[in-house]
Amino acid sequence: MDAQYRPDQVEAQAQQYWEDNQSFKVTEEAGKEKFYCLSMFPYPSGRLHMGHVRNYSIGDVISRYQRMQGKNVLQPMGWDAFGLPAENAAIKNKVAPAKWTFENIDYMRGQLQRLGFGYDWDRELATCTPEYYRWEQWFFTKLYEKGLVYRKMSTVNWDPIDQTVLANEQVIDGRGWRSGALVEQKEIPQWFIKITDYADELLTDLDQLDGWPEQVKTMQRNWIGRSEGVEMEFAIQGEAPLRVYTTRPDTLMGVSYVAVAAAHPLAKKAAAANHEVADFVEECLHNKVAEADMATMEKKGIYTGLTATHPISGEQVPVWVANFVLMSYGTGAVMAVPAHDQRDYEFAKKYGLPINQVIEPANGEAIDLDSEAFTEKGKLVNSGEFTGKTSADAFDAIATWLSERNLGEKKVNYRLRDWGVSRQRYWGAPIPMVETEDGELHPTPEDQLPVVLPTEVEMDGVKSPIKADPEWAKTTFDGQPALRETDTFDTFMESSWYYARYCCPQNDQAMLDPAAANYWLPVDQYVGGIEHAILHLLYSRFFHKLLRDTGLVESDEPFKQLLCQGMVLKDGAKMSKSKGNTVDPQEMIEEYGADTVRLFMMFAAPPEQSLEWNDSGVEGAFRFLKRLWRLVAEHVEAGKAGTLDPASLDDAGKALRRKTHETIQKVSDDFGRRHTFNTAIAAVMELINEVSRFDSQGDQAGAVRQEALETAVLLLSPITPHASHSLWQALGHDEAALNAAWPQVDESALVKDSLELVVQVNGKVRAKLEVPANADKDTVESLARAEPNVQKFTDGKTIRKVIVVPGKLVNIVAN
Repeated sequence: MDAQYRPDQVEAQAQQYWEDNQSFKVTEEAGKEKFYCLSMFPYPSGRLHMGHVRNYSIGDVISRYQRMQGKNVLQPMGWDAFGLPAENAAIKNKVAPAKWTFENIDYMRGQLQRLGFGYDWDRELATCTPEYYRWEQWFFTKLYEKGLVYRKMSTVNWDPIDQTVLANEQVIDGRGWRSGALVEQKEIPQWFIKITDYADELLTDLDQLDGWPEQVKTMQRNWIGRSEGVEMEFAIQGEAPLRVYTTRPDTLMGVSYVAVAAAHPLAKKAAAANHEVADFVEECLHNKVAEADMATMEKKGIYTGLTATHPISGEQVPVWVANFVLMSYGTGAVMAVPAHDQRDYEFAKKYGLPINQVIEPANGEAIDLDSEAFTEKGKLVNSGEFTGKTSADAFDAIATWLSERNLGEKKVNYRLRDWGVSRQRYWGAPIPMVETEDGELHPTPEDQLPVVLPTEVEMDGVKSPIKADPEWAKTTFDGQPALRETDTFDTFMESSWYYARYCCPQNDQAMLDPAAANYWLPVDQYVGGIEHAILHLLYSRFFHKLLRDTGLVESDEPFKQLLCQGMVLKDGAKMSKSKGNTVDPQEMIEEYGADTVRLFMMFAAPPEQSLEWNDSGVEGAFRFLKRLWRLVAEHVEAGKAGTLDPASLDDAGKALRRKTHETIQKVSDDFGRRHTFNTAIAAVMELINEVSRFDSQGDQAGAVRQEALETAVLLLSPITPHASHSLWQALGHDEAALNAAWPQVDESALVKDSLELVVQVNGKVRAKLEVPANADKDTVESLARAEPNVQKFTDGKTIRKVIVVPGKLVNIVAN
């Protein structure tokens, strides 16, 4: 073999072998344990970044390790190809989004292949192809037929210049991120899927997900936000009762005002009669609509001139319009208890509204309402017949009081809202609905699917091409003229079921082939960033339950185990073009090879932690691979090793063999259970150090060195597959390293003939002692007492006690 490590040649040869032998192509095999490993698919932005490389390296390492365990391993790859970035690039570069997207896919596919990832490329998919989104459209029509889809008016961020809905992140200082126009809150018809129908199941099934990080499950629990409370009515003269929901009915007697959203009917009525209210409502139309923004924005409001009747005391409380109340959350109205809610407190202080204490600490301590609200639960005061009750007892008592008078009832609420899937932009899957001239809505008939998005378009940066072209929307339904929906799907739709389509991506007769889907699903290992902990992962869980209830899959959850990899940092900050701290993977591959980049990525930090990019660390990984290559070359040059006979090994040979099998034991645990690939690599490096120091000669010395090198090559094979491919062949194997079994521990090799013990006198180390591994307690004690340095510190003293910790230490207590 060539004594010099040449990664460009080595990697080209390995990749050619894998391609020629279709090494990663898999099919269902009855009776063989399957393992489905999936990394979150990328948006085809044009180039891979180091975050991609890390994510996909982790997934590939796990896949290759599981393959070496004898499992039937599926690892696919595809493209999350719809979305606004393609539109922006099209506008900037004057090219159609489809052309830009597919050119990027071609380039990025080549980058992934250059890194040697073991994907079954026959299963590649791109979500922007009609072959993919056809089935998404079909499924949506089935959900509509089941009553799980509806259209309603919804408040959105509207850019009046670009004529489009903006995400909250695209609203900067109240203006559209691109046009700079003042953003409006506008009500437009939007399509929704009833995820709230599954809220309870989505919450309780989190307990099934033992392989998920607890942090992610907590984030989902908080997002779903199950709460138990009371919904009640505040009567308003001449109006329908104002319904409010609260999780703190124990504070009800402290209500000093109620607040409604600017879009609430009461606010609109007040605005029609009062220009100051109308001005304030108009101002609210330029606010963002995210809950996080509501929490941090300055609290503003205006009195409507209306009063509401407190349901228990009968007192009149003012009705205000407040900018922190959203019509899309709950009933669009809240009861305000300034003494016991900090937001209500700040608002009351600002507008001089009463602050009525009705809860005191359970221990009777005084509270200072001059500085902040008291928000803990406790004991009721100033609450009429409920005074003296604990918050818990008052919850039930007040709920019962209201229920008996038909003024309220207990209710379970969820923070989770139905999933709005409409987008007014172009580059997305058309929503398969039509509206006939009589105003009726209908799902597009199955024989007219897919509703194909035109791709030969020009982007003007203002209006979606399918909205700008009235001819595109024209169609017929049941012989009547009709108009197609010109909104497109939220791209979370595509990413919520792609993992399932990988099971049968070429199927043109059905969304899923149940036999294939139920063989591969659920995904055994999912790898991706924690930034997707809520929306993508929650929507995927929801979609999977919809697939189950449509009879397409049998499992309840899509992903058994979830690994959230950390970010790649440089100089302490996340890599980004704006910070000027990016590293081009392509340049690193060309300089050092893909295996070096993969090795550094796996060695620099555990997968869940952030990784600090370090040029010297990359160089160190390269040096290690060159050193391993050189050791194998020298060993091969020395001639064919004989058959290993463990009984014939000398002490040095036994020590190296013991190190080899200790390494197998540790690395197997690091790979299989802990996913701590950095410590696994460190263990292999220690083994290579032992091989370097091993200078015994002879037939058995060559054999034990052969075993150590073979072990190191196979243990590194999932991480550095190209070098391992060549080194395994150089060590005399006809089969590919890819198809080799994972090394197994020989327990007999772990047995030591002797042990080194620490000897202490009165807790201080005075000697180190080599004893036979099978020595009994008396023998160990005698040998310890005989050590000259031990005798020095015990001479003339009375030995009171000797403590022997088997295999570790001897402690002699003397005075």
